[in-house]
Amino acid sequence: MQLKSTRHAKYLCNYHFVFIPKYRRSILDKYKEDLKDIFHQIAEKWGFEILALEIMPDHVHLFVSAPPKYAPAQIIKIFKGASSRELGKRYPESKIKGSELWARSYFVATAGNVSSDVIMEYVKEQYFKEAKKNEKSE
Repeated sequence: MQLKSTRHAKYLCNYHFVFIPKYRRSILDKYKEDLKDIFHQIAEKWGFEILALEIMPDHVHLFVSAPPKYAPAQIIKIFKGASSRELGKRYPESKIKGSELWARSYFVATAGNVSSDVIMEYVKEQYFKEAKKNEKSE
């Protein structure tokens, strides 16, 4: 996994989410390909990167990298809310409407592989950038 950048931050924020349909119904096989497509569209729209995605009959594993401005609770709310709405649009005959697809609960864990050496190197790099900037302004 690689460090990512925004204009003002370097980051490695990876989250492993597991979530289930309401009542842990085994209904996801029917919508598997649509859900994969929908999750990827959501990730692209919000600037997330899906690192891994597994859709089982009764639960989803979503491993995603997201900018640090998003809290994990926001990320899962975005994925669950948007996917439920979009699936409801694609299958209007189904009972999937708004909050009818996903249970409210979820599991989240963080994952990363930045070593102490990488952190120290980054701190040194910032120090030298600041020193060079100060030299130029003198």
